[in-house]
Amino acid sequence: MDKKYMRRAIELAAKGEGHVNPNPLVGAVIVKDGRILAEGYHARYGDLHAERSAFANLKEDATGAEMYVTLEPCCHFGKQPPCTQAIIEHKTSKVYVGSDDPNALVAGKGIRQLEDAGIEVQTHVLKKECDALNTVFFHYITTETPYVVMKYAMTMDGKIACHTGESKWVTGEEARAHVQRMRNKYTGIMVGVQTVLADDPLLTCRIPGGRNPIRIICDSSLRTPLDSRIVQTAGEVRTILATVSEDADKIRNYEAHQVEVLVTAQKDGRVDLRDLMKKLGEQKIDSILLEGGGMLNYSALSDGIVQHVQAFIAPKLFGGDAGFTPVRGIGVDAPDQAWRLTDQKITSFGEDLLIEADICSCKG
Repeated sequence: MDKKYMRRAIELAAKGEGHVNPNPLVGAVIVKDGRILAEGYHARYGDLHAERSAFANLKEDATGAEMYVTLEPCCHFGKQPPCTQAIIEHKTSKVYVGSDDPNALVAGKGIRQLEDAGIEVQTHVLKKECDALNTVFFHYITTETPYVVMKYAMTMDGKIACHTGESKWVTGEEARAHVQRMRNKYTGIMVGVQTVLADDPLLTCRIPGGRNPIRIICDSSLRTPLDSRIVQTAGEVRTILATVSEDADKIRNYEAHQVEVLVTAQKDGRVDLRDLMKKLGEQKIDSILLEGGGMLNYSALSDGIVQHVQAFIAPKLFGGDAGFTPVRGIGVDAPDQAWRLTDQKITSFGEDLLIEADICSCKG
């Protein structure tokens, strides 16, 4: 086994970022006699899976070849036929697999099908790196709710805006460019109505050829202005207002602008975020970039819907007692009640730092 071929499969898989949701990112490489015969990846939702894409690129007989694939091959009919079938038909001798597929339709069955056909299978090749490709897919396929990334930019004294509310710009161009890549990567972007009222944002992806995320506005009492840029562009970019209001006149006005109004269960008079996640999951929204203000961030943490945190930190100080902070609300009563973070990672973007980590399943 040569792990360089799995590393190549990982590179290929990443090319599908922003295009395959809610399917997983997968890459595949076909090797024979120490030479790559063909390679492929899942490029777009509904298109060929990585294994079949690789076979489609074959220019010569692959009998006896080996395949490196980042995720356990599927063994069921969906938008595409089973990849195990193609692997068997091409008389592959051995398959190296990176990640296990937790999808109940696969989950070990793909590997068993290959082994039953006489194909040798080696699992967990560069498993950690392969797993990192599909944190969104693994969460979504097992919980049927979106993977939520809470993102904010703050100064070194913990402010996301000045006391005046001014926040453009906390970070520099390189950090903001990375945020655009995240908007392309995740299916949805979510903010609270206060962000709409204060900033009148577009919440689109500004990467050439990028994909605009589905815009989700938490607006419990339907205060989003009809002349806001969000509403005025709803015909171009899918937009959902999550609310507990059932005001028929207001709802009709939004729907006339092609805004989707989604009524959720109530929690303390506001949108129940857990119910919202369930409803969004049912619409195949597998991931959300949460760019909310401090109150929505606090509610999201309190309701347990956040899986990952991205904190951009700029080498600046705003100062002041009235400056805005990333997580507001009442907060915890004692340090041992804090939301704990794990698997921290630090990346530099120009003069700014990105510190990101997973939310630990346990508090304190």
